[in-house]
This record gives sequence, structure tokens and C-alpha cells, in this order.
Amino acid sequence: MVVFISGASAGFGRAIAKRFAQGGHHIIANARRKDKLESLQNELGKACEIIACDVADTEYIANALRHLPQDFKHIDVLINNAGLALGLDSSENASLRDWEQMIATNISALVRLTHLVIPQMVARKHGHIINIGSIAGTYPYPGGNVYGATKAFVKQFSLNLRADLYDKNIRVSNIEPGLSGGSEFSLVRFKGDSTKAQKVYENTHPLLPEDIAEAVWWVANLPAHININRIEMMPTTQAPAPLNVAKG
Repeated sequence: MVVFISGASAGFGRAIAKRFAQGGHHIIANARRKDKLESLQNELGKACEIIACDVADTEYIANALRHLPQDFKHIDVLINNAGLALGLDSSENASLRDWEQMIATNISALVRLTHLVIPQMVARKHGHIINIGSIAGTYPYPGGNVYGATKAFVKQFSLNLRADLYDKNIRVSNIEPGLSGGSEFSLVRFKGDSTKAQKVYENTHPLLPEDIAEAVWWVANLPAHININRIEMMPTTQAPAPLNVAKG
């Protein structure tokens, strides 16, 4: 099985790549940071090919795919993992540039990569698209504004893809993690402010990248007649927020 993973240089993506390589599968790892991809490739060996570019550059990715070894030519599983959150400000104070970057990465790049890969899956009547969403796509929270909206898009896009592809033997799943540590997510959200990032996880036991990787592995390795539409995951230290009411 050939597994394409975007955002594979760190966090969820790296853990997913390692889990599938351990299972004996071929990995195509995509991310911007070539040095981190090369580190992953050194760890995984011949089972891993890398494509170092922005996930939105589908022209570069398409060309790179054409030049991969024969064993990597046909993508069986596409894991749309690349994504980010920027800022936690209320909407009136949020950066428009941050909003646009989240839309570009979490929505537009995901759509472009999916659109690139779907035709080969349809031609072979075989494939699985696994999107990494978020509970933010279901549960709103202060400062979540556009990030949550992008993940709501991913959730609905996944369901609509499934509606299109149900008769083509192509599975589509959306994995929706809650509070997750062990990655660069909060560091990116707070633009390198490690103090703010660490406070997110103080006195908690969050989900870890390996937990997400295990869920993705399970979904991808179920019998072929089973499609998991969505998995919503939270650590036991987290629950859906109460309905707050401002008083006074």
C-alpha cells in the first residue's frame, strides 16, 4: 500500500508516517522543510520517498509523483494532514492575513491535493482519503473563528466526497482530534511564543501524535467493505464546552 501524507515533517504527520512504515507500507512524505523530511526518510529507509514543497503547490507535487520509483506510482491512501491555526484573538482583533493563510492551507491546499489524487483512485476503483479535521469544526470556542470554520469545511467536504465516491470503491474518513500535545500546533498558533504554547497543556494529559496515528492506522486497515465517516477524539481531560451565558 502506498500512503501519501501531507504535513509529514513533524507532529501528527510524522507519527502517521512512522506507523504506516512499521506496518510495511510505502510512504510519500510531503512538507515544506526538506531537512526534517530527510531526517524522516533516513529513519524509515527505502520505504519512504519525500516531496519537499508547500502542500498548495500541486503542480510541483504532480511532477514529483511522475518521477517516483514504480513502487510509489499509485496512491492507495491520501492523508490530508497539513494544516494550521494562527492566533486566538476575538474576530474584531484578528489578523486578516492569518485568516487568509488558514483558509489557503486548511481548505484550498487540501482541496487541490485531493483533486489531484482522486482521478487515479477512480480509475483503479480503489483508494482511501483520510482528512485530519478537528473538534473545532463542531464545537465553537472564543478565538476559534476562522480556524473552526476551516475544519467545519473539512468535515462537510469529507461527507460530500463520500456521497460522490460511494459507488467507486473509494473510502473517505475524517479524523477529528481535540486537545493534542506533542506537536508544533500551539507553537505555530502563538507564532513561536513557547510560554503561551506550554500553558495550553498545563496540568492536562492531551492526545499525542501517536494516538492520532493509531486512529488513522485503524481506519485505513479495516476490511475494505467498511467506511468510517468520522472519528471524534478527545483526551479524558477534555469534554465539549458548556453553553456559557454572559451576565451583568
